[in-house]
Amino acid sequence: MIKMIHILLLFVLLSSISHASVNDFCVADLTAPDTPSGYHCKSPTTVTADDFVFHGFVAGNTTNTFNAALTSAFVTDFPGVNGLGISAARLDIAQGGSIPMHTHPGATELLIMVKGEITAGFFTPTAVYSKKLKPGDLFVFPQGQLHFQANSGKGQATAFLAFSSSNPGAQLLDLLLFGNNLPSELIAQTTFLDVEQVKKIKARFGGRG
Repeated sequence: MIKMIHILLLFVLLSSISHASVNDFCVADLTAPDTPSGYHCKSPTTVTADDFVFHGFVAGNTTNTFNAALTSAFVTDFPGVNGLGISAARLDIAQGGSIPMHTHPGATELLIMVKGEITAGFFTPTAVYSKKLKPGDLFVFPQGQLHFQANSGKGQATAFLAFSSSNPGAQLLDLLLFGNNLPSELIAQTTFLDVEQVKKIKARFGGRG
Protein backbone atom coordinates (compact mmCIF):
# COMPACT_ATOMS: atom_id res chain seq x y z
CA MET A 1 0.00 0.00 0.00
CA ILE A 2 2.80 2.40 0.97
CA LYS A 3 4.61 1.47 -2.25
CA MET A 4 1.48 2.26 -4.28
CA ILE A 5 1.19 5.68 -2.58
CA HIS A 6 4.84 6.42 -3.41
CA ILE A 7 4.27 5.44 -7.03
CA LEU A 8 1.14 7.62 -7.19
CA LEU A 9 2.96 10.62 -5.69
CA LEU A 10 5.84 10.13 -8.12
CA PHE A 11 3.39 10.01 -11.04
CA VAL A 12 1.70 13.25 -9.89
CA LEU A 13 5.10 14.94 -9.49
CA LEU A 14 6.31 13.87 -12.93
CA SER A 15 3.01 14.94 -14.48
CA SER A 16 3.26 18.41 -12.91
CA ILE A 17 6.87 18.78 -14.04
CA SER A 18 5.94 17.72 -17.55
CA HIS A 19 3.00 20.14 -17.58
CA ALA A 20 5.22 23.00 -16.34
CA SER A 21 7.83 22.36 -19.01
CA VAL A 22 5.16 22.59 -21.72
CA ASN A 23 3.90 25.88 -20.28
CA ASP A 24 7.22 27.59 -19.50
CA PHE A 25 6.52 29.96 -22.38
CA CYS A 26 3.73 30.86 -24.74
CA VAL A 27 5.00 32.58 -27.87
CA ALA A 28 2.20 34.79 -29.14
CA ASP A 29 0.26 33.77 -32.20
CA LEU A 30 -0.23 37.28 -33.58
CA THR A 31 -2.56 35.98 -36.28
CA ALA A 32 -5.10 35.19 -33.56
CA PRO A 33 -7.09 37.86 -31.66
CA ASP A 34 -5.77 39.31 -28.42
CA THR A 35 -7.68 38.23 -25.30
CA PRO A 36 -7.84 39.52 -21.70
CA SER A 37 -5.30 36.82 -20.78
CA GLY A 38 -3.02 37.55 -23.74
CA TYR A 39 -2.52 36.03 -27.16
CA HIS A 40 -2.99 32.35 -27.85
CA CYS A 41 0.20 30.30 -28.07
CA LYS A 42 1.87 29.37 -31.30
CA SER A 43 2.18 25.68 -31.85
CA PRO A 44 5.46 24.51 -30.25
CA THR A 45 6.41 22.96 -33.57
CA THR A 46 6.48 26.41 -35.20
CA VAL A 47 8.43 28.19 -32.42
CA THR A 48 12.02 29.15 -33.31
CA ALA A 49 14.88 30.99 -31.61
CA ASP A 50 13.87 34.10 -33.57
CA ASP A 51 10.70 34.34 -31.46
CA PHE A 52 12.88 35.09 -28.42
CA VAL A 53 15.01 37.77 -30.06
CA PHE A 54 14.11 41.42 -30.71
CA HIS A 55 16.10 43.36 -33.29
CA GLY A 56 16.11 47.12 -33.76
CA PHE A 57 16.30 48.43 -30.19
CA VAL A 58 17.69 51.67 -31.61
CA ALA A 59 16.89 55.38 -31.52
CA GLY A 60 13.61 56.35 -33.15
CA ASN A 61 12.68 59.47 -35.12
CA THR A 62 12.10 62.39 -32.74
CA THR A 63 10.81 64.75 -35.45
CA ASN A 64 7.18 64.88 -34.34
CA THR A 65 4.77 66.81 -32.13
CA PHE A 66 6.43 65.66 -28.92
CA ASN A 67 10.04 65.68 -30.16
CA ALA A 68 10.31 62.17 -28.75
CA ALA A 69 10.36 58.57 -29.91
CA LEU A 70 9.47 55.27 -28.27
CA THR A 71 10.91 52.06 -29.69
CA SER A 72 8.73 49.35 -28.17
CA ALA A 73 9.47 45.69 -27.55
CA PHE A 74 5.94 44.77 -26.48
CA VAL A 75 4.21 41.50 -27.30
CA THR A 76 3.04 42.79 -30.69
CA ASP A 77 6.69 43.53 -31.55
CA PHE A 78 8.29 40.68 -29.60
CA PRO A 79 6.03 37.58 -29.45
CA GLY A 80 8.35 35.72 -27.09
CA VAL A 81 7.36 37.90 -24.10
CA ASN A 82 3.72 36.81 -24.32
CA GLY A 83 2.47 35.72 -20.89
CA LEU A 84 5.81 36.39 -19.15
CA GLY A 85 4.73 39.63 -17.47
CA ILE A 86 7.58 41.69 -18.91
CA SER A 87 8.38 43.95 -21.87
CA ALA A 88 10.72 46.81 -22.71
CA ALA A 89 11.06 50.01 -24.68
CA ARG A 90 13.67 52.58 -25.62
CA LEU A 91 12.89 56.25 -25.05
CA ASP A 92 14.66 59.02 -26.99
CA ILE A 93 13.72 62.65 -26.34
CA ALA A 94 15.21 65.52 -28.33
CA GLN A 95 16.17 68.73 -26.55
CA GLY A 96 13.01 70.49 -25.41
CA GLY A 97 10.86 67.42 -26.05
CA SER A 98 8.70 65.38 -23.72
CA ILE A 99 6.43 62.41 -23.26
CA PRO A 100 3.28 64.15 -22.02
CA MET A 101 1.04 63.10 -19.14
CA HIS A 102 -0.04 59.49 -19.60
CA THR A 103 -0.83 56.27 -17.78
CA HIS A 104 -0.15 52.56 -18.27
CA PRO A 105 -3.30 50.81 -17.05
CA GLY A 106 -1.69 47.39 -17.24
CA ALA A 107 1.83 47.79 -15.89
CA THR A 108 4.35 49.37 -13.55
CA GLU A 109 7.15 51.12 -15.46
CA LEU A 110 10.84 51.26 -14.57
CA LEU A 111 12.92 53.98 -16.28
CA ILE A 112 16.70 53.45 -16.56
CA MET A 113 18.62 56.58 -17.54
CA VAL A 114 21.30 56.10 -20.20
CA LYS A 115 22.12 59.53 -21.64
CA GLY A 116 21.37 63.21 -21.03
CA GLU A 117 18.92 64.50 -18.43
CA ILE A 118 15.24 63.72 -17.99
CA THR A 119 12.87 65.20 -15.44
CA ALA A 120 10.31 62.52 -14.61
CA GLY A 121 7.44 62.34 -12.19
CA PHE A 122 4.03 60.98 -11.31
CA PHE A 123 0.92 62.26 -9.55
CA THR A 124 -1.32 60.95 -6.80
CA PRO A 125 -4.42 62.66 -5.40
CA THR A 126 -2.32 64.14 -2.60
CA ALA A 127 1.22 64.58 -3.94
CA VAL A 128 3.58 64.95 -6.91
CA TYR A 129 6.83 62.96 -7.04
CA SER A 130 9.32 64.44 -9.53
CA LYS A 131 13.09 64.22 -9.99
CA LYS A 132 15.81 65.19 -12.44
CA LEU A 133 17.54 62.03 -13.61
CA LYS A 134 21.10 61.51 -14.83
CA PRO A 135 22.73 58.44 -16.46
CA GLY A 136 22.73 55.57 -13.99
CA ASP A 137 19.54 56.73 -12.22
CA LEU A 138 16.36 54.67 -12.09
CA PHE A 139 12.79 55.88 -11.54
CA VAL A 140 9.70 53.72 -10.99
CA PHE A 141 6.17 54.70 -12.00
CA PRO A 142 3.55 52.63 -10.14
CA GLN A 143 0.89 50.99 -12.29
CA GLY A 144 -1.90 53.29 -13.41
CA GLN A 145 -0.37 56.53 -12.07
CA LEU A 146 -0.44 59.62 -14.29
CA HIS A 147 3.18 60.42 -15.16
CA PHE A 148 5.51 62.19 -17.59
CA GLN A 149 9.10 62.44 -18.86
CA ALA A 150 10.66 65.64 -20.19
CA ASN A 151 14.13 66.39 -21.54
CA SER A 152 15.42 69.01 -19.10
CA GLY A 153 19.03 69.04 -20.32
CA LYS A 154 21.03 69.90 -23.41
CA GLY A 155 21.10 67.54 -26.37
CA GLN A 156 19.22 64.27 -26.73
CA ALA A 157 18.21 62.19 -23.72
CA THR A 158 17.91 58.40 -23.79
CA ALA A 159 16.42 55.92 -21.34
CA PHE A 160 15.48 52.26 -21.36
CA LEU A 161 12.08 51.27 -19.99
CA ALA A 162 10.94 47.99 -18.44
CA PHE A 163 7.29 47.09 -17.87
CA SER A 164 5.63 44.49 -15.67
CA SER A 165 3.40 43.36 -18.53
CA SER A 166 3.93 42.11 -22.05
CA ASN A 167 1.30 44.61 -23.18
CA PRO A 168 1.30 47.63 -20.80
CA GLY A 169 -1.05 49.81 -22.83
CA ALA A 170 -0.93 53.61 -22.75
CA GLN A 171 -3.42 56.44 -22.43
CA LEU A 172 -2.04 59.88 -23.34
CA LEU A 173 -3.96 62.66 -21.65
CA ASP A 174 -3.44 65.16 -24.49
CA LEU A 175 -4.73 62.74 -27.12
CA LEU A 176 -7.70 61.76 -24.97
CA LEU A 177 -8.67 65.39 -24.37
CA PHE A 178 -7.95 66.89 -27.78
CA GLY A 179 -7.84 64.04 -30.30
CA ASN A 180 -11.61 63.51 -30.22
CA ASN A 181 -14.79 64.92 -31.79
CA LEU A 182 -16.41 66.35 -28.65
CA PRO A 183 -17.55 69.95 -29.06
CA SER A 184 -14.76 72.39 -28.21
CA GLU A 185 -17.19 74.32 -26.04
CA LEU A 186 -17.76 71.26 -23.85
CA ILE A 187 -14.05 70.58 -23.47
CA ALA A 188 -13.46 74.24 -22.62
CA GLN A 189 -16.19 74.06 -19.99
CA THR A 190 -14.65 70.99 -18.34
CA THR A 191 -10.98 72.03 -18.53
CA PHE A 192 -11.18 75.79 -17.80
CA LEU A 193 -9.44 76.51 -21.12
CA ASP A 194 -11.04 78.97 -23.49
CA VAL A 195 -12.64 77.71 -26.70
CA GLU A 196 -9.99 79.14 -29.00
CA GLN A 197 -7.23 77.39 -27.02
CA VAL A 198 -9.11 74.10 -27.28
CA LYS A 199 -9.59 74.49 -31.04
CA LYS A 200 -5.90 75.28 -31.50
CA ILE A 201 -4.81 72.21 -29.54
CA LYS A 202 -7.40 70.03 -31.29
CA ALA A 203 -5.96 71.01 -34.63
CA ARG A 204 -2.56 69.84 -33.42
CA PHE A 205 -3.83 66.42 -32.32
CA GLY A 206 -6.27 65.74 -35.13
CA GLY A 207 -9.41 66.40 -33.12
CA ARG A 208 -12.67 67.74 -34.54
CA GLY A 209 -15.67 69.62 -33.16
